[in-house]
Order: sequence, then C-alpha cells, then structure tokens
Amino acid sequence: MSNIGLVGAICLTSLCFRYGEIFKTHILGCPCVMLASPEAARFVLVTHSQLFKPTYPKSKEKLIGPHALFFHRGEYHARLRRLVQNSLAPQTIRKLVPDIQHMALKTLESWAASGQVVNTFYEMKKLSFDVGILSIFGHIDKGFKVLLEENYRQVDKGYNSFPTNIPGTAYHKAILARRKLSEILGEIISERKERRVLSEKDMLGHFLNFEDQKGQTLSDDQIADNIIGVLFAAQDTTASVITWVLKFLHDDPKLLEAVKAEQMTIYESNNGGTRPLTWEQTRSMPLTHRVILESLRMASIISFTFREAVVDVEYKGYLIPKGWKVMPLFRNIHHNPEFFPDPHEFDPSRFEVAPKPNTFMPFGNGVHACPGNELAKLEALILIHHLVTNFSTIIARATRVKCTYRSVGAGRSGRDNAKRLPSRLNRDCPCAGGHIPCLRAQASIMSE
Repeated sequence: MSNIGLVGAICLTSLCFRYGEIFKTHILGCPCVMLASPEAARFVLVTHSQLFKPTYPKSKEKLIGPHALFFHRGEYHARLRRLVQNSLAPQTIRKLVPDIQHMALKTLESWAASGQVVNTFYEMKKLSFDVGILSIFGHIDKGFKVLLEENYRQVDKGYNSFPTNIPGTAYHKAILARRKLSEILGEIISERKERRVLSEKDMLGHFLNFEDQKGQTLSDDQIADNIIGVLFAAQDTTASVITWVLKFLHDDPKLLEAVKAEQMTIYESNNGGTRPLTWEQTRSMPLTHRVILESLRMASIISFTFREAVVDVEYKGYLIPKGWKVMPLFRNIHHNPEFFPDPHEFDPSRFEVAPKPNTFMPFGNGVHACPGNELAKLEALILIHHLVTNFSTIIARATRVKCTYRSVGAGRSGRDNAKRLPSRLNRDCPCAGGHIPCLRAQASIMSE
C-alpha cells in the first residue's frame, strides 16, 4: 500500500522511534513540535489548552468561513460549541433514527439496483451529507437541498487544491461556489425567520434562537459559516469510519458472522425487519460498537491536529517558542503497543475494557473535540445493521481495482486514510419475511 498517507504514518513512527515522544521538525517551512504521548496530548488539548490556538491555512479558512467555531477559542468558541453540542446530543439525535434508517436503506437499495461497481467511500459521503443536512435543517425543501449539495461538492473539490485564485482553477471554482452557498443559506435563514419557525428541533433552530447575556444574536454570516463548518467536519469523517468498518469486516469472515448474529437477533425481534430499528436497539449492539471503536483506532481517521503556541511554553524541560506549530499525534498513540498490545491486529475485544485515559482520541480531545461523534456512531450502527441483515454474502474478487488512501492532515477532519472500497451489490437470494429483498454483496478489492 504505497501512498502518501501510509508513507507519512511510517515516517512519523520511525521519527518517534528515533527521537522519542517529543521532537521538532519542519512542515511546509514551519517549525513544528511533534508530540506522541497521551500526557503531551492532554497537556496541549486539555489542561493547558489556553496556551495554544487552532491553526489552519488561510485558504481553508476562507472556504469554510472565518466565523466557524473550530477556528476560534475563548468565549465565542464556547458559546457556539454549546449550541452545536445541544443539537447533536443523544436526547436530540435519538429522534433522527427513523429518518437515518430510511436514508441508509435508500442508499443500499439504490446501490444494489444499479448493478454497478460503486465507490463505497463516495457513496457513504452522500449518505453522511444527507444525515448532516437532516441534523442541521430537519426536513428541508428539495430545491434548497439540491443547490446546497451542488455547491458544497464544488467547494469540497477545491478545498485541498493549491490556493491559486485564477479563473478555471479548482480553488477559484470553490471560492465562487462558497459565495453561492452563503446566498442559499441566507435564503433559508430568511425563510425560516419569516415563517417564525424558530423551534430548537434542529441545529439551525438552536442558532436562530441564540441570545447572549447582552441580548446579542448570531449574524447570518456567523450561522452560515458554522453550518458549512459542521458539514465539512462531519461528512468525510463519518464516511471514512463506515468505509473502514466495511473493509475490516470483509477481511475477517468470522467477525462478520459474529456481527451478523448480533444484528439478526435484533432483526428477528423486529418481526423479520418489518418493524423499524429503535434508539434503544442501537444502544444494544456491544460487538458492533466495539468493531466501530477498533476501526477508529486502527484507521485513526483524525491522525493529528495542529495547534500554535500563543506564548512561550515549557513542557518537560523543553521550550516551545511562541508561534511554533504543535502536533499531537493521535495515530502514533493509538498504535503504541504500550497502550494497545499488538496494535496492528484488528481486535475489537480490546474495547471490552475501557482504554487508559487519553490513549484513545478518535475524535480529538478537549474543548475542540468533535461534538458530532455520537451522530457519526449512530449512523454507522444503523447502516451496519441493515447491511448485514439484508445481505446474504460478501464475496471478494481479485479484479484489479485500487483502494487508495488520502491524507490531508488536521486541516480536513475525516479524510485521513479513507479507503475507497469499490463494491457491487446485486438483488438475488429472496428472503422471506424481510421488508426489502435480501441482497448479495460482491466487493472488488485490491490495495497497492
């Protein structure tokens, strides 16, 4: 598997082995301190987070929007984070189970109906986008949704391109699409205000209802930037998680059968799938949940995060000068045999016991940890349930199809090492009692 993401991971591991858990290097010309221990990550992200600030390239900040919460710290960040957390809290997202289930089934059915080899990662991106739109807007007008998706995809394409703002370049097209997104979101916000639909049933409702102690509300630009920020933070991360889960299950037939047995128990309790999955049932999938956690550890989708010292900082006798970048290396911690024996073996049973504090940080840590992690896991659980209970087999074939990795670092949460996993689903093997025909999955996989 020769690719930038894997080479980068091996390089960081070899550097840690050579220089220890803290060392300095340069990334894109910037002096950077690399931290590969739980204690160091906690120091930067939790106990002394006030000494560091999030740092992103200006080109990326421009595309997402300068008011997005993950570009900030302090009181503004705390207020926005509370709003996002409340809209993605378990008591809120449990109401989304029926809609997410409908979306997951629709994805699988369309995938099977096509009869074509599809790119699993991109299919999961579409699903995650739909779930993100649902959590932000609730049930939105179809015309608005189409416009949002068209322009979001254009921004997505230019997000990691070279920031040359010249007509015809991917970055320039992304800038234009970003402006269009602001216009569309402005229309949605105005319509919601005119209809006086300001209930807190979705994230937009939380934003519109917000008022601080001084009576100040959020501007339309602040709301738009944070909506786009949430979509960017959630979509690729969740799609990557699900794709990796499917890859690891494919690689371990015995584990797949065990997961299927767990899910079939729930399926049969729902009268052969004629009744919908419930929130309570998603809380009763211990093995499947451990598979997701182990997939998060193995893939380490968020491999690291960037911070910048706002003052001179001393840590364990080392001086980190003001302005230097600091990178807690989550992947290296997750693959440290001291915390996870045989770290390169996929073993969900290791999560039968909770990991040691600060050794498992798949969604980051501290005040900037991902607030949507429960929604991501819920989406994965629902999709896996319907996948394994309605698919008869998964057959690997030795066709020459690349499964690539992609690593873009902390500037883009969620795309780290995202496996593409080309797959084809066929409708055959009729199944009595099911609410959709049983499906046979044929996954064409080869890694280079």
